[in-house]
Amino acid sequence: MNSKTITLGHSPDPDDAFMFYALAKDLIPSHGLEFQHILQDIQTLNERATRGELDVSAISIHAYAYVSDQYALLPSGASMGDGYGPMLVAKKKWTLQDMLHCKIAVPGEMTSAFLALQLRLGVPASELNYRVVPFDQIFQAVSSDQADVGLIIHEGQLTFQDQGLVLCEDLGVWWGSENEGLPLPLGGNVIHKRFTPDDRKFISDLLTQSIQYSLDHRPEAVEHALQYARDMGRDLADRFVGMYVNDWTLDYGEKGRETIRRFLGRAFDMGLIPHRQELEFVS
Repeated sequence: MNSKTITLGHSPDPDDAFMFYALAKDLIPSHGLEFQHILQDIQTLNERATRGELDVSAISIHAYAYVSDQYALLPSGASMGDGYGPMLVAKKKWTLQDMLHCKIAVPGEMTSAFLALQLRLGVPASELNYRVVPFDQIFQAVSSDQADVGLIIHEGQLTFQDQGLVLCEDLGVWWGSENEGLPLPLGGNVIHKRFTPDDRKFISDLLTQSIQYSLDHRPEAVEHALQYARDMGRDLADRFVGMYVNDWTLDYGEKGRETIRRFLGRAFDMGLIPHRQELEFVS
């Protein structure tokens, strides 16, 4: 391997901090590799991936449709909504038909949440009245009537009721009901194809070992993740981590690969992404 320093992009969220705890703290052997952790929001990481800037990065599965020529999907580190997912919330209950005419605050055009929204409503972005709002400001946008509906991700899925909002639709529940219980693919880790297949596998195994270490040392890893928990208490942070760091995260397997194929395949069939994907997975 030519490079001994691997740029690793991930979000400053408790679930990603939990996953990469062992690597960040040198708690597992890295065999001479040094991981440079680059913490940025997922929309920024999606954009950087289109330019091929990072060696390894967390990205939205939606964004993979635009970078599959440069990156391969890693089998670990994915976020799968298993019976839950991004939510549409509002001050009052809106129907799906209503939402075709509502102002919707969304966390980014390349997020999987936004693609799932288009699939659920059956219309492309061009036919929606939406505005992009940083994910941690969506509650404020709805509360101040800058938007009628908010598309929420991250810990907002656990706290929207505290904001006096009601659930209009859970996109993860919908996806599972339409796809034999498969989870909704939200985020994944990718590795640049400039690495040889053997090097990709070697780095992939290190990332998996880091996730396994955190699952085996959960209290310490959650404690580390708390610094990224945005005012969440320990119990809420632990619950959030459990939603997105689990058996799916260690290796999403054939079911995970199938749900990614369906997600991007349906998006192509609806004309929401530019070409049908030739998905490449690191085995």
